[in-house]
Amino acid sequence: MAKDLRDFLKKVRSRGQLRTITAQVDPNLEIAEISNRLLQAGGPAVLFENVKGSPYPVVVNLLGTVERVCWAMGMEHPEELEVLGKKLGMLQQPKPPKTISQAIDLGKVLFDVVKAKPSRDWLPACQQVVRLDDQVDLTQIPMIRPYPKDGGKVVTLGLVITKDCETGVPNVGVYRLQLQGKNTMTVQWLSVRGGARHLRKAAERGKSLEVAIAIGVDPLIILAAATPIPVDLSEWLFAGLYAGKGVSLAKCKTVDLEVPSMSEFVLEGTITPGETATDGPFGDHMGYYGGVNPEAPLIRFHCMTHRKSPVYLTTFSGRPPKEEAMMAIALNRIYTPILRQQVSEIVDFFLPMEALSYKAAIISIDKSYPGQARRAAMAFWTALPQFTYTKFVIVVDKDINIRDPRQVVWAVTSKVDPIRDVFILPDSPFDSLDFANERLGLGSRMGIDATTKVPPETAHEWGEQLESDPNVADLVRRRWREYGLDDIKLNEADANVFGYDIH
Repeated sequence: MAKDLRDFLKKVRSRGQLRTITAQVDPNLEIAEISNRLLQAGGPAVLFENVKGSPYPVVVNLLGTVERVCWAMGMEHPEELEVLGKKLGMLQQPKPPKTISQAIDLGKVLFDVVKAKPSRDWLPACQQVVRLDDQVDLTQIPMIRPYPKDGGKVVTLGLVITKDCETGVPNVGVYRLQLQGKNTMTVQWLSVRGGARHLRKAAERGKSLEVAIAIGVDPLIILAAATPIPVDLSEWLFAGLYAGKGVSLAKCKTVDLEVPSMSEFVLEGTITPGETATDGPFGDHMGYYGGVNPEAPLIRFHCMTHRKSPVYLTTFSGRPPKEEAMMAIALNRIYTPILRQQVSEIVDFFLPMEALSYKAAIISIDKSYPGQARRAAMAFWTALPQFTYTKFVIVVDKDINIRDPRQVVWAVTSKVDPIRDVFILPDSPFDSLDFANERLGLGSRMGIDATTKVPPETAHEWGEQLESDPNVADLVRRRWREYGLDDIKLNEADANVFGYDIH
């Protein structure tokens, strides 16, 4: 695990995955265009040293490949993330151990929780430079404007930290922030998110809500904060579980909140209930410009601290592939063991990047009774909060490679009778950014049973699937070179696609 953003940048550079650009670049449109082209090509992260209008350098595309997301998690391959998923699953639904080995495994997980407890840094690097009141100038931060019709410059990878005024429990989220003035920004968060709940509670008591924004943290902490897995842990403890050790926190200068002590920038301010400004439009992950919010909460900042020679980390949303899609592909592996624990018949599941990494899910099950595919789809929608907005669920048999679109399409077209195997649930709570819905915030979802049917699902017997004679297939495999075909790869149909070809 990296100790901070700079440590991770060194790691990425040592592996040939970070380029430094000394030519001047414009944060208005140009940085995003360069980053987008690099993402499309599976290219490296980039450090822009000479940014127009700012004394600070910018890092983009840092998590632009699945490989680099795994490095941020202290791992080399996405498959290793399933180990972390099993650990989180044990914490979510702990069961009394039945064997000594199970007791040992549970003990290890509980010890990991102890190790994950945050620590306090009394001389934090994030407060090497302190600017108060009139000295605060957010326009010096090299925020980018990704698309030509965007409403303004944005902060996208900042940790937005608030606290429940009743319980004192903090919330850490990753929300979009729009620059409004020298010391003001608006925040865009869904009403169900922790920060929005904290603001409503503060308003009910006639209080302002304190806010801290930590920018340029260890990417692992960003991944932990952006993962809405329903474990009853604070985000800091959750990040510690990701990291294998506690997050080092520092107390803010002017608000009663804590931030990662090695943050590059920290902004401290308050939201006065009812004080709002217009936010948007902005290009979003759906591939369209989102709407304008005329009543977005306005944050007034009265303190900005930062490290000496700070580095600004940023990204942007849009039609995949983007960094958020790469993050989702890797985190898919963490969800898998947790989902199996919730729905025992599920063998594997996949969220294709082309489907925005959450709009469509492909599930394989070990089918043993009629109606099981429909049950699995219904259970999937309620298993984890992030699956609430999944529009399509395709259920296939366990022998289908769900990461191969050719096999999935074959299963759908050869095993589905639409009137029997397609079911639609109307009027479900939905993503307000999904313009396909007739009413924003309310939509339908579809389940597709692409499994082999068994009585009484069908009144006739299915023919056997075509298979090669195993003896002949083995002979051909062994004699492939003799036939002069050794330059052709075998098992090409098993190659990972749907986004996995972007390294």
